[in-house]
Amino acid sequence: MSAYQQEYLKAQTEPESFWREQSEALAWFEKPKTILANDENGIERWFPDGVMNTAYLALDYHCEQGRGEKTALIYDSPVTGKKQAYTYNELRDKVAKIAGMLAGMGVEKGDRVVIYMPMVPEAAMAMLACARLGAIHSVVFGGFASNELAVRIEDAEPKVLMTASCGIEVSKVIPYKPLVDQAIMDSRWKPEKVVVLQRPECEAPLDNARDVDWQTAADAAEPHDCVPVLATDPLYILYTSGTTGKPKGVVRDNGGHAVAMKYSMKAVYDMPQDGVFWAASDVGWVVGHSYIVYAPLIHGCTTILYEGKPVRTPDPGAFWRVCEEYGVNILFSAPTAFRAIKKEDPDGKFVGEYDLSKLTAIFMAGERLDPPTLEWVVEKTAKPVIDHWWQTETGWAISCNPTGIEVMPVKAGSSTKPTPGYQVEILNEIGEKVGANQQGYVALKRPLPPSCLPTVWRNHDRFETGYLSQIPGYYVSGDGGYMDEDGYLFIMGRIDDVINVAGHRLSTGEMEEIVGAHPAVAECAVIGIHDELKGQLPVGFVVLKDGVNVDELQLAAELVGKVRNEIGAVACFKQALIVDRLPKTRSGKILRRTIRQIADGEEYAVPSTIDDPSSLNEIERVLHR
Repeated sequence: MSAYQQEYLKAQTEPESFWREQSEALAWFEKPKTILANDENGIERWFPDGVMNTAYLALDYHCEQGRGEKTALIYDSPVTGKKQAYTYNELRDKVAKIAGMLAGMGVEKGDRVVIYMPMVPEAAMAMLACARLGAIHSVVFGGFASNELAVRIEDAEPKVLMTASCGIEVSKVIPYKPLVDQAIMDSRWKPEKVVVLQRPECEAPLDNARDVDWQTAADAAEPHDCVPVLATDPLYILYTSGTTGKPKGVVRDNGGHAVAMKYSMKAVYDMPQDGVFWAASDVGWVVGHSYIVYAPLIHGCTTILYEGKPVRTPDPGAFWRVCEEYGVNILFSAPTAFRAIKKEDPDGKFVGEYDLSKLTAIFMAGERLDPPTLEWVVEKTAKPVIDHWWQTETGWAISCNPTGIEVMPVKAGSSTKPTPGYQVEILNEIGEKVGANQQGYVALKRPLPPSCLPTVWRNHDRFETGYLSQIPGYYVSGDGGYMDEDGYLFIMGRIDDVINVAGHRLSTGEMEEIVGAHPAVAECAVIGIHDELKGQLPVGFVVLKDGVNVDELQLAAELVGKVRNEIGAVACFKQALIVDRLPKTRSGKILRRTIRQIADGEEYAVPSTIDDPSSLNEIERVLHR
């Protein structure tokens, strides 16, 4: 039996023994006696009587072990020209002061803090400061418009909102304070304080009684110790797009998350503790939570926080420059980043200009890794490229090539095999297993391993109906795929209508609500069509109200503007096409999958339930004109 098979089998057949062993790698305040138990909702919870603090594990523990002078965090910002490194001692001290600042504003264990920040070190410090207090942070991606921020403020009900005066996109400065003020005005919930980090590129006027200058308040604060929390206490809420358009607040607990993060750094990434780990993502997404902030610091290695793009900051050699400069061992980003590099440097000339000798592997996740991108990166870098698949809901890899256990042969299009702890099965609509190479629902047999969400924030029914009730005994991932005869997993895409734009999951349902609200629009469908660079791009198909006479180009521009204003530029909604009718079933359901197949040039069968087959010709006509 191979090393992987042994580890996988132990996690499958003796989960409590397996995860007790993994939990021993952490410094608990009180070690858990109970490893797995059901909560009041019947959900399996890990280490329920363990007492700990995530910020302690990420910072203080290493300082106490005599590793305080090791570099913990490197900040590299090509958009501002700034670079800064923080040791574990320095990062702990700054985080303790920020925690003291928040405590001075009345923030206590269990309170929520919304963090709406660009990629600056203070964003990670704010997260760790919340963890230090036992407060629950909810980071909102800095590219989201005020409407999206307002929805999240209303749901999380934060005592404090932490932000910066601006973000920087390549060379464009985006003031954040007007967006924050608008969001608070639009939200029924009002935070008591708004803490603003002033950036020299664009300072914000602090003209409201609730506004606080970050630096002044942090300087004046007393350092705060780590507050003990239960393993099952929430660490954070992270909102992910739901198919209804209303974001879901994924809840992550402290204990299970910390155990999974520590385990994954060895099992999945084979990361040396004295090495440098770089997740080229944003703290607003789950990759940023797990692998910019928490996992590398809990592991005790050096993490990089990069404020820039894979291209145009200043060129497509940006990633390779960072890898050489800091001796990066593991690079992790979304396939879309490498597609952007490939587009601007197809021959890989920039790759050859940098010394990548310390780089041992490149990991990709966040969307499907298409074989051409995989082949290009392998060819140009001569490094192993490793696909792995996971979700905001899980916080770490469901399937991977477990390089710290056993390196397996790569199969293009596959995220290799289930990670120890996850029992992945392919099921049909009625919950029966299907055979090798047959597509179905990708489902995870319960109990889910540590770190997976135990609920949706203040909406447990939505957690049950969205994930657990469709097939009893299983978590249904929402993705479709198959396993081959060797047990390799192939993820084929979303079953629902959440699309993946450059690694960001966005709800087409939400876009449809915005487009459909235009006075000229009778109905619409937004689908994600394949895009070489971003994976998917949303396209709107719009049916006008009878008797409406509008300029099509002007209407399209208005609809694009509405989506941009309410969701943000991150939606990449740039195309609205007017059609006479949408293809539907006889019961009135829009045939989105068929529209998507037509748009992507795939073969499709005319569904037997279609109401008007000529409506498919209408879609083809509009797409090909």
